[in-house]
Amino acid sequence: MDIPRTALPWLATAARLLLGGVLVVAGVLKLPDPAEAVRAVRAYRLLPEVLVGPVAFGLPVVEIAVGLALLAGVFVRTAAVAAAVLVALFTAAVASAWARGLQIDCGCFGGGGQVAAEDTAYPSEVLRDAALLLVALALARRPRSRLALGGPPAAPRQREVAGVR
Repeated sequence: MDIPRTALPWLATAARLLLGGVLVVAGVLKLPDPAEAVRAVRAYRLLPEVLVGPVAFGLPVVEIAVGLALLAGVFVRTAAVAAAVLVALFTAAVASAWARGLQIDCGCFGGGGQVAAEDTAYPSEVLRDAALLLVALALARRPRSRLALGGPPAAPRQREVAGVR
């Protein structure tokens, strides 16, 4: 499928808004209950206890900052790379919990911690995160978009007409 060049900036805009919106919502939903965030991070059993608190408190702030940069359209490539790193880490953590047979809620949008086996949703969480990772990588590759505060607007390519540009 060949996408017209004029559509690419609008696709990048949609990618920015989707990815930025998801990150801001995820971060904002974790802020009201820091103890819940600590429980969620601890449930993965991946970090030494000394790092659980800083990660639980810092992660929402990073998600919100990266998400806001994407929503505003500033430092888009950098924010998209940061989002890709975050989403890759989230995907690896969820896959790790799944592979190790842990029964936890991912805590992706608040909540988190131990749950009953039938309440885990690993396949859908991994698929969602994989899709978001592809969006982030595509945006990192082609960050120019419409409705962005940072950088020059994406202009359509000019065609040569009778030797004049």
